[in-house]
This record gives sequence, C-alpha cells and structure tokens, in this order.
Amino acid sequence: MALEPPTFRTAPVPAGARSLVVATYTRAVIFKRVGDGRPYPDHGTTLKRWADVPPRQVRLDELVTTKRTLDLDTLLDEDSTFYGDLFAHVVAWRGELYLEDGLHRALRTALQQRNFLHARVLELDDATPTSGRAG
Repeated sequence: MALEPPTFRTAPVPAGARSLVVATYTRAVIFKRVGDGRPYPDHGTTLKRWADVPPRQVRLDELVTTKRTLDLDTLLDEDSTFYGDLFAHVVAWRGELYLEDGLHRALRTALQQRNFLHARVLELDDATPTSGRAG
C-alpha cells in the first residue's frame, strides 16, 4: 500500500521570524509533523542548563521535527551520542512538542519498534525571554 503524500502549510511564527512550511500527514507516521525550523522564540538555553531539565518519556507521534533532513552516517553510527547529551531535547510551546535536538536518536528509537523517546522537555511560554531558562 502506498503512503499518502503529506499536505503542506505555512506554520504560525513569532513576529519577525521567517515563515515555516510544515508537512502534515493524515495517516500514522513516526512523527506528528515534519517541520523545517524552530517556530518558537529563541530560548538561549545552554547545554549546562539543558542538563538541569529532568528527562521524561515522550511519544514519537507527538513530536514535530525542526529539521527536514538527516545524515545517514550519523543515524547508523553507534557512537553518535558519545559527545552529546544522552537525551533528546524537546521544546514544549503553544501545545506542541518540538524536537530541537535528537532527530537521529528518535529515528533509531522508531527503527527499534519503540514508540517512546527519553527526552529533556523545556517548557516555554509566550513570555519566555530570549536569554533562556531551564524550567
């Protein structure tokens, strides 16, 4: 059975940000949507501050990606998380969960037939300053 192609729409973005085009699927796929860019405000959270955000489980089909492409070498590399955070970084903003960092990790999770990913989830609201905060 052939997969139904996605529909494309322009996503809402903060004032002054570039517009984003996202794909929306009508059938079950790995992610909720495939996006291209970060529609949420720049939070400026450092890796040290991300480490203060406790990890939790997130369903893959609730995530919106912020990258449309991936490097297959990185996906297949067993040591790809050696120098980075062991957990994906997700930004919760306006009722959506955006996969900011960890696309390769999430796809490896899906390839292993798992529906959940362990991620650090940074909660943002419209009043979040661009200097960032970790929770």
